[in-house]
Amino acid sequence: MKLEYDKIRTLGDLKKAGYQSRSIKDELRNNLKQRIREGKDTFSGVWGYEDSVIPELERAILSRHNINLLGLRGQAKTRLARLMVNLLDEYIPVVEGSEINDDPLLPISRYSKKLIEEKGDDTPVTWLHREERFYEKLATPDVTVADLIGDVDPIKAANLKLSYADDRVIHFGMIPRANRCIFVINELPDLQARIQVSLFNILQEGDIQIRGFKLRLPLDIQFVFTANPEDYTNRGSIVTPLKDRIGSQILTHYPKEIETARKITAQEAKLDGEQENMVYVPELAKVLLEQISFEARKSEYVDAKSGVSARTSITAYENLLSTAERRALAQGASATSVRLSDFMGIIPSITGKIELVYEGEQEGADAVALMLIEDAIKTLFPDYFPAILKLEQKNAEGPYDDLILWFFEREGLELPDGQTDEEYRELLNSIPPLQALIRKHQPKVKEKDAYFLKEFLLWGLVAHKKLSKQRYSKGFQLKDLYGGYISKL
Repeated sequence: MKLEYDKIRTLGDLKKAGYQSRSIKDELRNNLKQRIREGKDTFSGVWGYEDSVIPELERAILSRHNINLLGLRGQAKTRLARLMVNLLDEYIPVVEGSEINDDPLLPISRYSKKLIEEKGDDTPVTWLHREERFYEKLATPDVTVADLIGDVDPIKAANLKLSYADDRVIHFGMIPRANRCIFVINELPDLQARIQVSLFNILQEGDIQIRGFKLRLPLDIQFVFTANPEDYTNRGSIVTPLKDRIGSQILTHYPKEIETARKITAQEAKLDGEQENMVYVPELAKVLLEQISFEARKSEYVDAKSGVSARTSITAYENLLSTAERRALAQGASATSVRLSDFMGIIPSITGKIELVYEGEQEGADAVALMLIEDAIKTLFPDYFPAILKLEQKNAEGPYDDLILWFFEREGLELPDGQTDEEYRELLNSIPPLQALIRKHQPKVKEKDAYFLKEFLLWGLVAHKKLSKQRYSKGFQLKDLYGGYISKL
């Protein structure tokens, strides 16, 4: 039903317009049904959940359930909850001045009931937009019942000359104020058990109890909780009776394919147009960046229970572009391309996002980050060049022999961080066996991507122990494993 919100200003106007009240859960359900029929995306911008989480979430909404999203950090739990706002009606009517968003046709507070009794159809009505119907609270151990439910306000009692037993002296907490709204409690297990207990009746019967005074307020709220499995052992748990009152528990997960992870990173990375125009990012660099997070999630040095957030790739991508941009700015260049050595710039993004197990702590965060980059290169290497086997036939010719021999006959190759693009290209072009390998195995590679691919090939040989790599203050030096030692002899 189409309503002219600007013309409906009183309860009488609302009745004439034929407005019908419905609960927030029915509102979400009916609008979702309409979207599904029309084939519209319900949770657009969330990738990788199309066949897993989103169907379960839609079923929970159709079932009118309160929802718990259970998953590791960086799995878009809060984003899913925020996107539920799009399933609400654009506007809903509210009794003007009501603290708890009273429905003019079904008021529940003493204030609204009294106002309607006095003014009848002349009761003023305002309209609440769906963007204002989202409340969020991060559960921390210091959250109190007063914060969530409310408390007796002694100043109000004194000013109104009322006893503490009168419900008019109550100062409402966040949950009553979120009446007819979506209310999200993030990291639910962090909430103390006694505070979780205070939610029992709200979820089931709509009762709230403040300082021993029972109030019958049939609150109309869509609850969404989020929780991290790690919290169940480290900091707390969801008490069983509360868990029993949550209709659907939905498990979230990380992206299962590189392509999905790339979509998330491209969507979420905060870049300005100038930066994007200045720095060209080869396709392989984007794939390699995502592969690092995939390696971290299965690494023996990283705490799997803690997870590796999707924000790792997002911030790493931002740092990668900034590393190349900084080099271009220092050289006075107007454009540049990402190099594999620029991946050293993403190490702060990795070390700040991963939790290490004991063995990882012994290695050191920076060392583990370098290992993850190397592991990602090893994983992707066979997709672009012939695989390097651990056990090779003795005296058999390998595809990389000429390139290794080239390094054997020289002191090595230095790749300074501050090289101009022209110097960088000239240096890589000066290695004939490297050129030959690219022509043979990647003949269709774009010229802009070819130099990153050449560097990737060299780093791949280092990862497979065919060449050695050393970091010095201003760049990298690549050498044959044994050539330097033999030449000294």
